[in-house]
Amino acid sequence: MKTFSETYPKEIIPALKKELGCSNDRQVPALVKVVVNVGVGRSLKDPNFLEFVEASLAKISGQKPVRTRAKKSIAAFKIRQGMVVGFSVTMRKKRMVDFIRRFVTFALPRTRDFRGIDPASVDAHGNMALGIKESIIFPEIKSDEIEKIHGLEVCISTTAHTRERGLALFKALGFPFKTSSKK
Repeated sequence: MKTFSETYPKEIIPALKKELGCSNDRQVPALVKVVVNVGVGRSLKDPNFLEFVEASLAKISGQKPVRTRAKKSIAAFKIRQGMVVGFSVTMRKKRMVDFIRRFVTFALPRTRDFRGIDPASVDAHGNMALGIKESIIFPEIKSDEIEKIHGLEVCISTTAHTRERGLALFKALGFPFKTSSKK
């Protein structure tokens, strides 16, 4: 099996250059970073759940997550300024590539009733944002060790400046998109 560092310059860049009409390798859209966020929501008062979410995000990403704190107090949600309201991990370079490979080849196919990624997940600037309802789709998380299931959000930033270029990059990287069946 070829690695990403072998296939990207030899196969993906030439294919994208041809498809997008780029004259230079540097004009081809590339991945910049992947950000994985988890909001703890209703379980703010449970310190065990906070530790569990932090540990599971560390297993998924391979690095320690940053605690996201509330900027101001909101009485209606019982949130005080400085409380931990979520966790975030930013991955670049090798960790980003490893995460995307595992995400596309192992995690997405394990999603219940998965029919492909909606092309609307790619925004006008060529970046993708996906919401995952269950973190147990990742092979690093053992389903028998879980007390509460939590979701997460995966945001992938690229250098593509248009939606079409972003979609072309994600398709070339092997992301499975839904095919529209209009009648």
